[in-house]
Parts: sequence; structure tokens; C-alpha cells
Amino acid sequence: MGRYVLRRLLQLVPVFLGTTFLIYMLVWAVPGDPLAGKCGARACPESYVAAVEAEYGLDQPVIIQYFNYLGNLLTGDFGQTFSGISVSELIADAYPVTIRLAIMALLIQSVIGLTAGVLSGLRPGGYVDNVVLASTLFLVAVPVFVTGYVLQTVLGLRLGIISPTVSSSASWSELIVPGYVLGSLSMAYVARLTRTSIAENMRADYVRTAVAKGLSRRRVVGVHLLRNSAIPVVTFLGADFGSLMAGAIVTEGIFNIRGIGGLVFEAIQSVEGVIVTGVVVLLVLVYLLVNLLVDVAYALLDPRIRLD
Repeated sequence: MGRYVLRRLLQLVPVFLGTTFLIYMLVWAVPGDPLAGKCGARACPESYVAAVEAEYGLDQPVIIQYFNYLGNLLTGDFGQTFSGISVSELIADAYPVTIRLAIMALLIQSVIGLTAGVLSGLRPGGYVDNVVLASTLFLVAVPVFVTGYVLQTVLGLRLGIISPTVSSSASWSELIVPGYVLGSLSMAYVARLTRTSIAENMRADYVRTAVAKGLSRRRVVGVHLLRNSAIPVVTFLGADFGSLMAGAIVTEGIFNIRGIGGLVFEAIQSVEGVIVTGVVVLLVLVYLLVNLLVDVAYALLDPRIRLD
């Protein structure tokens, strides 16, 4: 098991270098003046521009800037904005809120999606199956911003059950509805993926063998059927955790959540490339670590995977 984890860790190194290099090039090599608008309506003096470019290393080739940035990352330094604010501090303020929102969305889509998928897959063509298929089709068809706006209007403004906007503390209870909105689309996919996997594995030889051995239905479903059917679902949930944080910008905008989405949106508007780069690099790290956890979960669910 240790060798399997080490091999997966080594595979992450070239992926991290390749993706971060691509991100850095896309953010800093595109045409545009990063100092535009920094001196009000007038153009900045040449002496000021030269001083800022020398301070932030913008006068060097992009490839040199990238390796300098990579070296600073090893010490946990994500750089500074043109106004002298540490990007690490901005990320540290915004990231916990987005992580809580993503975890809430992941919990909701896992619990509801898996339960609906198992109940639907155990009786294909039944009443529950038809309800699940129709409701998940509805969730897939409706855009996330529509779901968020409707729930905010009905539950927040009309019925007064929830606050229409999330406070600056962003407690777990305040994030339930935004978490549902953020995870609604993935919840539908989890339910359908689980339903298909359960329905297929019910005809597998190992399930028939377990039934023939006289095992209880609860043990057949809970131990044999669900364990083997969970592999594709675990893959989807692992990859989706990073997508939830990257895609939280719409949900955070609807419910006025001061998370990473709002930070990136403001950074793009103010052409603060160092913030965009720092946030995206951090998202890449999250993707890679989550995928490593998924690989480990694979190996635990099916020992043949780590032996391969």
C-alpha cells in the first residue's frame, strides 16, 4: 500500500508543474497592461511603471517569472498585489468559507444522491425509480443560477425561512441552502450513476453467489453490492470536490458569500493576475490531493487495483 501511495505521489509532480506553468502563461502572457488604471484616469509615469515592473519582476521573461513564482510557492508565498496586500492573507480569509460551502454541497449530494440512487437501482422500473429519474432530469435541465434565485426568493423573501444572504461569519446552518444549490446538479449525476451501477451489479455472479449462500439482503446490499458499486461514484465525487470550489462563484454571488469566487471575480475586474494565479494554483493542489485520496479509496475498495 505504501509503494502504491508513493507511486501516485510521484505522478502528481509533473502534473503540478505542467498545469501551474500553463496557468501562469495564460494569466501573464496574454496581451494587456497589468498597470492599466492603477494611476486613475491618466497613464502612469514611465518611472513609476519601470519601478513597479522591477519590483514585481515583470521586466523579466515569463519563464523566469514562473520559476521565481514557483520558488516563492515552496515557502508559502503567493506574492503581493500591486497595492501591497499579501495574496496569502486574501486567500486565507476567503478560502475557509468556500471550503465549508463545498463540503456542505458534497455532503448533501452524497447523502441524497447515494440514497436515491440505491433505492432506485434496487427496483428498476418501480415507482421510486421513476420519481428519481424524473426529478434528476429536472435538476440537470435547470441551470444552477435559476435554482439559487428561486430558492432565495421563495424560502428567503416570501416565506422567511432562511436569510436571503449569508452573513460574514457564514455558519454551517446558513450554508445549507447555498450548498444544496451548488451541489444540485452533481447530486442528480450521483443518483443516476449510483442507480446504473447498482442495477448492473445486481446481475453479477458475486451477488448471486452471496444470495445462494443464504446471506441476508441487508448484508448482500450493504457489504457486497454497495461496496463494488461505489467505485465509479467515489471517482465522480472526488473530481467533483475541486469543481465545486472552482464553480462556487455563481452560488457565492447569489447569496453574497465572501468566498474564493468573489475574490477571483474582483481580481479579474481589477486585473490582479497574481490573485488569479494564486487561487487557481491552490485549486490545482486541491484537485491533485483529492485525486490522490480517490486513488487510495480505490485501493481500499478493490485490492486488485493497487496490485496492478
